[in-house]
Amino acid sequence: MPSTSPGVPCMLMRGGTSKGAYFLAEDLPADIAERDDLLLRIMGTPDPRQIDGIGGAHSLTSKVAVISRSSGSDSDIDYLFLQIGVEAPTVSDRQNCGNVLAGVGPFAVERGLVAAGFERTSVRIRMVNSGSVATATFPTPGGVVDYSGDTAISGVPGTAAAVVLDFARTEGSACGSLLPTGQVRDVIDGVEVTCVDNGMPVVVAAATDLGVTGYETPAELAADEGLRDRVQSLRLQAGKLMGLGDVTDASVPKTTLVAAPRDGGMICTRTFIPLRPHASIGVLGAVSVVTALLLDGAVGHHLAALPRSGSRMDVEHPTGRLQVEVDLDATVDPPRVRRSSIVRTARKLFDGTVFPRT
Repeated sequence: MPSTSPGVPCMLMRGGTSKGAYFLAEDLPADIAERDDLLLRIMGTPDPRQIDGIGGAHSLTSKVAVISRSSGSDSDIDYLFLQIGVEAPTVSDRQNCGNVLAGVGPFAVERGLVAAGFERTSVRIRMVNSGSVATATFPTPGGVVDYSGDTAISGVPGTAAAVVLDFARTEGSACGSLLPTGQVRDVIDGVEVTCVDNGMPVVVAAATDLGVTGYETPAELAADEGLRDRVQSLRLQAGKLMGLGDVTDASVPKTTLVAAPRDGGMICTRTFIPLRPHASIGVLGAVSVVTALLLDGAVGHHLAALPRSGSRMDVEHPTGRLQVEVDLDATVDPPRVRRSSIVRTARKLFDGTVFPRT
């Protein structure tokens, strides 16, 4: 028998090291409460397995992108990111997602929102969550999106076409300023931290200050309940200091523990989202961490193998490396970010109709 629930056009895509459902805004209810209810039923939330939906039972695979033509002159399309809870029925727009962003440009071309170039296409994307603008450039030979290529990124099997993401106006994306506490260093629970927001609110702390090395596997970190409690305490207090209020039920700020690099990179990282150890590191989270490390006096600055500002920097994480470029003007007060960029890949997994749980 045919489904009694109306279907919704949907494209499932891998963007960077995340996976999400991409929708045109016009295909979803205009009322936010109705939209969120629909998305929860589509993703299969609340359920730790998301067995009755298309979510992947993990925060990295329970994500949604809502796309529409932009009304502004500085962008081609608008991209709203929504983090869908897994076990809890939550829908959050309090952060961006740079990994899902990697699929937004190709999706816009696939849906006819942006005309493809003959060889490559650049799409200016307004990230609705923060008002920041990113430009995604990717191959479109013959005017068709080509997902194949020889670019490999850590945490994703095989290779795909490069999607180059250039960011503008990412400072203070959620908090209003690059250093939302007004200081390069703060002390929370006796631990020195740097609170930074260059596209993603992040609390940076030295791993050794929390009793770990910073080289543990995500599984080892997840098994450390004492560490989990300390990370939660840090982020709850930092959330208030950063102007985010009560972040008990929020996914931001992220917490990144840093250690000296041990594989030829700039820094070694272990990130919590918000309490679950990340298998790698988020795109905008990495941009924020690198930005902090470029600041003299920031936590981790002395641990980092720093090239000159504007050079591409390798951020080590549990499954490899992520290359980030941040051009920072630290001669002014407060410091200003001229630009930042990163290379990701994306791939279309399916394009069709999804049927929500009734």
